[in-house]
Amino acid sequence: MASAKLPDSSDVRAMSPHVDVGLHSDVNRSFKYALILNVGFVVAEFIGGMWSGSLALLADAAHNLTDVLGLVIAWGALFLGRREPSKRFTYGLGRASILSAMVNAVLILVGVGALSWEAFQTLFTPQAIPAGIVVWVALIGVAINGVSAFMLSKSHKHDLNLRGAYLHMLSDTAVSVFVVLSALAIMFTGWYWLDPLSAILIGFVISWAAFKLLVSAVELGMDKVPPSIDIAQVETWLFALPEVSSVHDLHVWALSTTKTALTVHLEISEKPGSEFLRGVADGLDHEFGIGHATIQVETAMQEGCATTQCAPNGP
Repeated sequence: MASAKLPDSSDVRAMSPHVDVGLHSDVNRSFKYALILNVGFVVAEFIGGMWSGSLALLADAAHNLTDVLGLVIAWGALFLGRREPSKRFTYGLGRASILSAMVNAVLILVGVGALSWEAFQTLFTPQAIPAGIVVWVALIGVAINGVSAFMLSKSHKHDLNLRGAYLHMLSDTAVSVFVVLSALAIMFTGWYWLDPLSAILIGFVISWAAFKLLVSAVELGMDKVPPSIDIAQVETWLFALPEVSSVHDLHVWALSTTKTALTVHLEISEKPGSEFLRGVADGLDHEFGIGHATIQVETAMQEGCATTQCAPNGP
């Protein structure tokens, strides 16, 4: 067990240090350049789609617009998550990252749904489009989305919120490649119905990903155990500690997309020392990434005591 000195109390709240990627200048730079590139591409793709009449381009432009909004929301959530806890928000504003995921998912579903419906109506009366223009505009999208994904790839492992933005850019790169392929097919076959069909397929793939994102965000907002944590393993790990005879009232939930909290009652045979409490907190952080642990200890000699008021130095 770790031997760091703690105040003598059976109620220990240990917030271990986490990498605040929102403070890192590289992340801020990545968001800034990704936003500039994607705003420029949305404008170019919208103009290209209107000029060519390509619903696939318009569908991808609408989706990229939601990406721009998503990047802004994700970036803003990082700054909100840095704010210190207050008397009104005692856990801080870390859940802004969860709310940003919900908003992003809804924006994507609404935007893609509207354009997919338009594409379905046009599927049986396709219009001729200049496939060459579509190819060039979509190739620009491959480059911009690819560069944006590369810039965000350096830090996405530290933050689920950043990972969502990274995967969004990565999936957009694949979508743009799909648009290029469909436009090339139109050039060689003259099958103009491939354009609205591509828009529908793109909308389906994106909507499915957005729906899963929405479900995950809602689940975290309702205090579901984060998917990266197996609560049964946490309980087994706690029960395996030599001093622990019983584990109950175990709760694990997300404070944000990067921070996880835990509360638990542990029954032990004798009064705990600060080394034991710090060791449990450090172990939970190291083994499971749970950085905010509230540990309530009950001992056999504290008969009838079920609250943290019966601290080790109590009567």
